[in-house]
Amino acid sequence: MQVDYQAQHKQRLAYMPWLYYTLKEKHKQWALPWQTQIQSQLCALETISIGQNCFVAPQAHLFAEPGRDIKMGDQCMIAADSFIHGPITMGNEVAINHGCSLDGGRAGIVIGDKTRIANNVTIYAFNHGMSMQQSIYQQKVNSLGITIGIDVWVGAQAGIVDGVTIGSHSVIAMGAIITKDVEPYAIMAGNPAKKVGDRRDKS
Repeated sequence: MQVDYQAQHKQRLAYMPWLYYTLKEKHKQWALPWQTQIQSQLCALETISIGQNCFVAPQAHLFAEPGRDIKMGDQCMIAADSFIHGPITMGNEVAINHGCSLDGGRAGIVIGDKTRIANNVTIYAFNHGMSMQQSIYQQKVNSLGITIGIDVWVGAQAGIVDGVTIGSHSVIAMGAIITKDVEPYAIMAGNPAKKVGDRRDKS
């Protein structure tokens, strides 16, 4: 049986993209052209711009129609099985781990530099109306937009609703549901999330 180590390496990188930045020189010889091809094809098919030294898993699903652009800064990572629908703007060194679902609605999602989004996080910048005059799916969709500051950690399986601003240097705990603005440095947990600490108190 022939063992395909390169295919396994690609799988590993797709789900743990931070390893892309620690590759040995012999692996960079195939990994860099592989990423160049993936990213070039995405930019040709969708209204996407990708900065320098980024990683996009081939199993990630990015969609960006004209007017709903996806803009990635330098050294951003998008892992496998994520659904990313613009408009979304990422700063530098933003990481989106596997299984995330982000939709910018009309107003968009902005993610600041060095923010980390763990696996299976849901961020939706739109909302359906809930009037009893017609079925929910027939009602107008509203979109206020979502802003996430710099150096934010969003824990696994957290959710962020439309209209929220998350302050820089804050931490969103695993499974937390953010329904209101978050002040800088706050540690948030629960559903709906409440402030349970301040990052500046951590050594």
